[in-house]
Amino acid sequence: MRVVLAVAALVAMAVAAIVSQEELEFHNWKQEHGKSYDSEEEESERKMIWLNNRKLVLEHNMLADQGLKSYRLGMNIFADMENQEFQAMFSNCVESLNDTDTDSLCTSTFVPEKEGSALPCRVDWRRKGYVTDVKNQRNCGSCWAFSATGSLEGQMFRKTRRLISLSEQQLVDCSRCFGNHGCNGGLAIWAFNYIRSSKGLEADFTYPYKAQDRRCHFNPWKVRATCRGTVCLPRGNEIALKIAVARVGPISVSIDASKHTFQLYKSGVYDEPRCSNNRLNHAVLLVGYGRIRNRNRKQYWLVKNSWGTRWGENGYIRMSRNKMNQCGIAKRPVYPLV
Repeated sequence: MRVVLAVAALVAMAVAAIVSQEELEFHNWKQEHGKSYDSEEEESERKMIWLNNRKLVLEHNMLADQGLKSYRLGMNIFADMENQEFQAMFSNCVESLNDTDTDSLCTSTFVPEKEGSALPCRVDWRRKGYVTDVKNQRNCGSCWAFSATGSLEGQMFRKTRRLISLSEQQLVDCSRCFGNHGCNGGLAIWAFNYIRSSKGLEADFTYPYKAQDRRCHFNPWKVRATCRGTVCLPRGNEIALKIAVARVGPISVSIDASKHTFQLYKSGVYDEPRCSNNRLNHAVLLVGYGRIRNRNRKQYWLVKNSWGTRWGENGYIRMSRNKMNQCGIAKRPVYPLV
């Protein structure tokens, strides 16, 4: 009997230690990400979601430690959200259209150079000064605007050798007549069409980001970037996309970012076979490509996201390249003519 009681006491102590460790981790995570909740009930619900995500992260990373996964997950700022809630938060970020609906807006189509032309083994336009700091769209479905400004920032730098952070808020507020819906989604190609028609885009220091729909107050005297057209790439062609990235600069692309693993991505080359190459729901900026220097030599796209620096690799993700257009990254690529 004494032995049974002793064992029970040890089990109780072990359970208490685990609970205490989880409480400490959750407390530290809340502090790190500035999280607070309106009630004890909400905090309890969020903690349960957080614990479920923690279990997923630990199990996935065990497989990564064994070399069975090429990327790791982490308890990032979205770790207290269920995946369905996460999807709902960003589901309207990119308009879902047939390809023909935007073809008329393409000023020209990118024609890849002949095969055999030497391309760099890896490209990272951040190193050449083409890319601004990682931004944060926050609770606004404006990813399309960040993708558009990122590509235009790169092309303006290519032309002027000056890197200027451009205004996403102007696009959110002012481009509705061109098809966009502010914080409820849009397309980079519509943004370029607006910039072309309005004769320019302000910098974000004169038209700062507010993460909400507001009245347009564009001042043409403060224009810092212009666009004279849009170049569309061949759809689904990763070879053409690689050539464009190498020869042109950062490219606006749309992807499927709905999976739980994308939500909690931390590092490595994201390889998610369940990712759709047709159902696109998020717009990002493609700033390079490369290959991992290990025995797997995994090929990747280097992607700038707009969820702040506390997600992924300081705001970036490396996504699988030449895996049958995984996540649809080559389905709808465009860049502006300046």
